[in-house]
Amino acid sequence: MSSISQFRKNKLMYVFNVFFDVNSSGTIDKKDFEIAIERFCNLRGWSGDSEKVEKTRSCLLKVWDGLQSGADKDQDGQVTQDEWCAMWDEFSKNPSAPQEWQTQYMNFMFDLVDTSGDGSIDEAEFCEVCQNNGVPAAEAADAYKRFSKGGTVQVARDEFAKYWVEFFASEDPLALGNFIFGKTSFN
Repeated sequence: MSSISQFRKNKLMYVFNVFFDVNSSGTIDKKDFEIAIERFCNLRGWSGDSEKVEKTRSCLLKVWDGLQSGADKDQDGQVTQDEWCAMWDEFSKNPSAPQEWQTQYMNFMFDLVDTSGDGSIDEAEFCEVCQNNGVPAAEAADAYKRFSKGGTVQVARDEFAKYWVEFFASEDPLALGNFIFGKTSFN
């Protein structure tokens, strides 16, 4: 893990702790995904819509399978913080060739935030999802203003994909992709 700066490690650990290790066990395992599936479906009001629940379940379990096979080096059914950081460090060396699950997860997150389904993320959508994940409203709004360049950039899927790479691969504290999870500082 020597090639990862503290700044980048802080970004990676934020996503690990908030979006993946949802039961706060210190590792990521399939139970985290089961909880996340339920949480996302409840958040979107889909609990009664079996088609959407099944689509979410199928997508996130594919993400888990890919994450486990790509990161769980000792094959103990858990992804540790070190395994997580090492996997994203590999990604940063060739971000144009992500593992399939990484692309699936990026698309899942885009669709999760684009609640209207209009193909781009607006400030209200972004702030709502960030707040549901513990980011204060003002910080989320500031983050959105940064990566949307004050609302002048339409954040469609292709733009989000560029920011996604920056978040996971960039050492530049000013890279706009640093803000796509709503946080404005990783010190």
